[in-house]
Order: sequence, then structure tokens, then C-alpha cells
Amino acid sequence: MKVKEVADLTGVSVRTLHHYDEIGLLVPDNVTEAGYRVYSDENLTTLQQILFFREVGFPLKKIKELLESPSFNRLEAFELQRDMLEAKRKQLGTMIETIDKTLQSERGEMTMTNEEKFKGFDFSSNPYEQEARDRWGDEAVDKANKNVAKFGKETQEDMNRIYYNLAELRHTDPASAEAQAAIGEWYTFLNKIGDYSLEGFAGLGEMYVADERFTKNIDKFGDGLAVFMRDAMKVFAERN
Repeated sequence: MKVKEVADLTGVSVRTLHHYDEIGLLVPDNVTEAGYRVYSDENLTTLQQILFFREVGFPLKKIKELLESPSFNRLEAFELQRDMLEAKRKQLGTMIETIDKTLQSERGEMTMTNEEKFKGFDFSSNPYEQEARDRWGDEAVDKANKNVAKFGKETQEDMNRIYYNLAELRHTDPASAEAQAAIGEWYTFLNKIGDYSLEGFAGLGEMYVADERFTKNIDKFGDGLAVFMRDAMKVFAERN
């Protein structure tokens, strides 16, 4: 199949397929004399596996490492992906129940406890950990993980609370006193589990928008939250 046919079949853009080829993630088995990429059935199976990995949050660099590993087993990978998707489906089911209860609560049909409001949200696993290790080293990440483990469930609840507080403010001016107070709380929280300079804090905010995985995760709390946090974090770094 030519690249356009693969794009039409899978929904993956031609541009993305070209990118996968350029980084060596999915190289078509044949290229015609005219320069057209031709994908085999084997290529399509690999693409399917790549898309499953993407769906469960793996970055492209990590997927490439896995596929190139001498110990990689395609069948075992599919089984792992199925388990991860099943866990994701279970979590989504719980979150749907939570939002249904939230709707009932908003209509005055029931009262939710604070614990019920956050049932289903799970940030205990970090899909960006390997990327963080690549950027900042094992020592920094291990230190952060130990701090997270030390604070435990209470830290998780604090993080969710800060996110929701910021989400409530996302339509206001990120430079306002209220927004800056809220983003200041985020800065303090992050420095409990890591070590962020003001410059690093502003850089992290840029990543919230530049990396679609961060944006998707943060915007679960409210559309546009990632952009708002980036802008507020930049102002905070400039003023402090």
C-alpha cells in the first residue's frame, strides 16, 4: 500500500507517517524508483502496535526502543497493551460514574463527599518518567519519586485540588492576583517533590502546551487549563 492509502485506511496523517519513517520508527519495506513509499502487511501490523502504544501513553522514543530491543516479543507486547487498555477502560468507567454522580449533585439530587468527587482520577503512574530521566537524569527523578511516595495519597489529593482550583480560574487574567496566588501554590507543591528554579518552572509551563500529552492530561480538569497555567507560570517566574 502507498502512503496515502495507509493514511486513508488508518486515519494516521501522511505527515505523521513520513515522520515515523524519518525517525526510523516505521520504515516502509519498499520504495519505488519514483520515490513512493510502499508499506507491506508486516509494516501495517507494526503500525497497529505503535498506535496501541501511543494510546496507552508511550512516547515515540520509548516505542522505538521497545521495537528495536532484541528481547521484544510482538505477541507479549499485544498482551501487555490489552491489559493496559483494560485497566484504562476500568478507570474510565469509574470516572464516568463519578461524573454521573457529579451531574446529580449539581442538580441537587444527591450530595457527594470530597472523596467521591475525585474517584477515578489516577496520577500514581507517570507516563513521562522515562522522558524525565533522559532530560534530567536518574538521580533527580528517583529523588522526586521518593518524595511522592513519602507524601502518598495526601500529595495526590493536594495535586488534584490545586488543578481544580486553577481550572476554576482559567478564564481569568493569568496575571491577576488570584491567579498568581493559585499558581504560586503549584510552584510550592512542585518543590515539595522536586527542585524547580523559577526558570525551570516557566520552562515546565511551556512544555504543558508544547507537548500534546501534557496538554491532554492537564485539560482533563478543564479545557484550556494547560495554556492558562503556562501563561500564569511565566508571569510568576518573571515577578519572583
